[in-house]
Amino acid sequence: MPQSLVIGSRGSRLALIQAGLVKTQLTRIDKFLDIRIEVIKTSGDVNKEPLSLIGGKGVFTKELEDALLDGRIDLAVHSLKDLPSNIPASLTLAAICEREDPWDALVLKEGVPAGTVSLSGLAQGAVVGTSSPRRLAQIKNLRPDIVVRELRGNVDTRLRKLDGGEYDALILACAGLRRLDLAHRISGTLFDLVPAIGQGALGIETRMDDARTTRTVGQLNHEPTQFACAAERSLLRALGGGCQLPIAGYATVRDQELTLEGLVADPRGDEIVRAQISGSTAEAETLGSHLALKLLEQGADKLLDR
Repeated sequence: MPQSLVIGSRGSRLALIQAGLVKTQLTRIDKFLDIRIEVIKTSGDVNKEPLSLIGGKGVFTKELEDALLDGRIDLAVHSLKDLPSNIPASLTLAAICEREDPWDALVLKEGVPAGTVSLSGLAQGAVVGTSSPRRLAQIKNLRPDIVVRELRGNVDTRLRKLDGGEYDALILACAGLRRLDLAHRISGTLFDLVPAIGQGALGIETRMDDARTTRTVGQLNHEPTQFACAAERSLLRALGGGCQLPIAGYATVRDQELTLEGLVADPRGDEIVRAQISGSTAEAETLGSHLALKLLEQGADKLLDR
């Protein structure tokens, strides 16, 4: 009998595209799978208040996890950067798909010449839109004169606000723009900003007791991305942070060698602590926790307490 699967997804265009990518990959594994996508509204989608006021990390994932736990869906597709580093004991991260572009993009108004491809090229006092404390702190550290203004809404809404003149530039994830077929809006890639934990990767959550679905989904796992994200998420877990603290981390894998960079900043970007560690992919989670200790010893503990 063909296996029937229900994929849980947020209702934004980007989320549905990401769920569709997972559906397509699963169908390639088994063309007889009967798969449908169920839209689940999350508190982060409904409440348009700043993320710092509505709970931060988890506001885009909790309702999906609730739907998993009560059996309404069989798997949940998340932007991994939105998924807390600790998940319910009865759920498992069955697969982490191959990572898209992990970097942040500088996005300018339509029609602006592409000469401004970095933060240094923005005019004095330029207004930049982002809702990320991580981006805010790093931007202000590099360019204290820039005015960073809160920005919520889906990507299309954000771009309309930019093109309408409310902002001079936006900082968005390259991965989201590429998946939305909006790569042409990337004016420059901000390699000087350390990305969010898990940025560019999709995580697929299943129930621990659903061995069949977990086994099927596990075939989508991309091992180098899994190792990299395991190290990043271990770093975040050891620092005790979420998306409402200026914490960043990015790991790369070459052969069996993993290199992890971590960053902690104060909310205004006045102080930044960053460090790096390398080791075997087999020690991915250990490397993350060791780098956290290194950052704390260098003063990150004081920044996290502010």
